[in-house]
Amino acid sequence: MELNKILGISDALNASSSKQPKKSKIWLSSPHMGGTEMKYIKQAFDTNWIAPLGENINEFENEIKNHLGSQNEVACLSSGTAALHLSLILAGVKDNDEVLCQTFTFSATINPIIYQRAIPIFIDSELDTWGMSPVYLEKAIKERIALGKKPKAIVVVHLYGMPVKIEEISKIAKAYDIVLIEDAAAAIGSSYKGQKCGTFGDFGIISFNGNKVITTSGGGALICKNKEVKERAIFLATQARDNAPHYQHSNIGYNYRLSNILAGIGRGQMEVLDSHIAKRRANHKFYKALLTDIKEVNLFKEPNENYFSNHWLSVILIKENTNFNRKELRAHLDEENIESRSLWKPMHIQPIFNSYPYYGKNIAETLFNNGLCLPSGSNLLEEDKRRISNKLKQYFITSY
Repeated sequence: MELNKILGISDALNASSSKQPKKSKIWLSSPHMGGTEMKYIKQAFDTNWIAPLGENINEFENEIKNHLGSQNEVACLSSGTAALHLSLILAGVKDNDEVLCQTFTFSATINPIIYQRAIPIFIDSELDTWGMSPVYLEKAIKERIALGKKPKAIVVVHLYGMPVKIEEISKIAKAYDIVLIEDAAAAIGSSYKGQKCGTFGDFGIISFNGNKVITTSGGGALICKNKEVKERAIFLATQARDNAPHYQHSNIGYNYRLSNILAGIGRGQMEVLDSHIAKRRANHKFYKALLTDIKEVNLFKEPNENYFSNHWLSVILIKENTNFNRKELRAHLDEENIESRSLWKPMHIQPIFNSYPYYGKNIAETLFNNGLCLPSGSNLLEEDKRRISNKLKQYFITSY
């Protein structure tokens, strides 16, 4: 109190400054409705198609199929995790089978492998796309075969919307006759040489979680190659009820089908998919321009013109041996109520998974230690970008 008087700072001024309203939250990636979703939801209520079947599901599947290419089939499910789980079942993955999987991913990629009592074999990333390294993938396959344990499936992840080196990985999968599953949870609209992510492998999965490019609140889709496989997936997703006049079951089933109501949200979201992707790519250009002169930072980008990323999230790497780090930057942005997030902590160093085999060096760990995801939603406002810009400049430029 005495010091305040000496400095001429009034109690009223202190009280006023301490009660400054907190600025609105800038989210990493929040839902962005297009405006027509309620029309399809109302249609479900008006026709009383509330259960997990109806016109919305049928049309949503057709719209996704048309987006991906008509040679694919699509089954809409309750989550991307459910789609990945069913893909493993359909691939014949069972107890003690080995599944080669990317270490640099979210745990939802790995959990379904454990559901099947299978064994995840973790593969490091490569630096161009941050996806699975084809070099370490093939090394792992050769070593597992030499041990008498030929892997049953490969699960690759298109990270942050960036296509993996899918051409190389597909060739390896075919050469060793191993089922290839694409986790394209965040990569709807992304492509490699014009072909959509999720359509290269035997199976693909998409997520419509609340933070994705488009959302159904919760939901996902399984991409497969023919109607027979799609029908099998739907059979398993609806409790595997046999064709009988009574309740009869010859297989274990799951409650994995998408609600017709949520599919209505999806139909509305499909109408703005291209627009949402364009806005996320515009966000990436914003960060590229902003960070051009900051030599301590690299922005994650497509390796060449063959890759088209939806830039679900715009991600930076802070170079090592500088005065900056991602923990400090995250805290600095948080001061302005701006959400940012660390990259995925590699699965092979997670407490629950660290006992499983791993092939690679430390690329995924280095990415985790130095990377940060920045706000990337398609609903970012110009004022949001100004706040982000000011805070990033304040950290990198005025901190020298």
